[in-house]
Amino acid sequence: MNRRKLLLGAAAALAGSASFAAWRYWPEQGFWNPCHARLPRRLAEHELVRAAWGGIDAAQCWDSHSHLIGTGDSGSGIFVNPATDSLLNPGQYARRLFFLNAGCVHDARESIDLAYVERMRNLIDGLAPGCKLVLFSFDRAHDEDGVADIPHTMFHIPDAYARDVARKHPDYFEWAASIHPYRKDAVEALEQAKRDGARAVKWLPSAMGIDPASSKCDRFYELLSRNNIPLIAHAGLERAVLGREAHDFGNPLRLRRALEAGVRVVIAHCASMGEDQDLDRGPHGPYVDSFSLFVRVFERYPSCYGDISAMTQVNRAGPALARVVGEQGWHARLLNGSDYPLPGIMPIFSVEYLVSLGMIEASAADVLREIRLHNPLLFDLVLKRNLRSGGKSLAARVFETRGFFMR
Repeated sequence: MNRRKLLLGAAAALAGSASFAAWRYWPEQGFWNPCHARLPRRLAEHELVRAAWGGIDAAQCWDSHSHLIGTGDSGSGIFVNPATDSLLNPGQYARRLFFLNAGCVHDARESIDLAYVERMRNLIDGLAPGCKLVLFSFDRAHDEDGVADIPHTMFHIPDAYARDVARKHPDYFEWAASIHPYRKDAVEALEQAKRDGARAVKWLPSAMGIDPASSKCDRFYELLSRNNIPLIAHAGLERAVLGREAHDFGNPLRLRRALEAGVRVVIAHCASMGEDQDLDRGPHGPYVDSFSLFVRVFERYPSCYGDISAMTQVNRAGPALARVVGEQGWHARLLNGSDYPLPGIMPIFSVEYLVSLGMIEASAADVLREIRLHNPLLFDLVLKRNLRSGGKSLAARVFETRGFFMR
């Protein structure tokens, strides 16, 4: 299999389903991130960039959804499944290539772990002073008995590593723990994460094998609620990370158990891709858009939040994104996140598609594309600040997420 076909197939898998209209513009900026260095002054001082920061207090601007990646070559404890490094698993292999290139560490000659962190710091230096990233740990997949399921764990980012990176660079990073609730030591691990300054707990239920509606989560929920620690959980269809592949565990309705236990829940990506079963219509209820189930939960529970990470990707941009931008009454409970390093995966974004939807002015397209070649984090923010739906735009408060985590 040649490299182009491999990348083409993996990019399509990462992107998932998208309309024919969207694919007309794909891949708009090619397959490979050129990883250019510091933003040229003409772009850094461009009117579009200056306007994007208008009204935002950068000291309150925490990117609420960003990922640590690496190979463990620094002694970090990171685990990467060997399947991702074998051409016998072309989809996983290509995913690995895309993620490393998105983080601009595909050619790192020394430590990939350390180079990835340094690249993030360089990108943050290109934002307004005061901005930070909330770095996610990622727990192993576990079976029903709480035993680690290594064959179905694509990668593992230990809490201790995320904690140590944030401690070493406190002006750049905060961190979120990732703790599987079925673990025998789940409660103890959560108590330790709280002592260590974790700002949230992050789950990817479909890959990690977590049923958020299970009574096995109750003790964990009780501690989250008592300590006011938010839970950030992916919902809807997941393409970027495979694992135990229990897609039904990503049903937004399953998160109601946490909400009813008093947990503040952030539904990642506003469940803006895929379909899930409408459990309110019985065990054989129809499958409906996952986003419609997110809306049902979001409007019913004031302690439910949504993060808008990844929603500008070609596979998600459309009615869900337009609704999120246009529903200004929702903005007080929306959190911005970049899903870094995904903004650096070139094929899964299309500015031109957003122009075709009427959500971005055509005059902004070239500048946005050029910014992305240098700083995907800045691209993500400027792009979102320029989104329009029904004459409405995302409020500055969507980007000022620090207060949510500091409660």
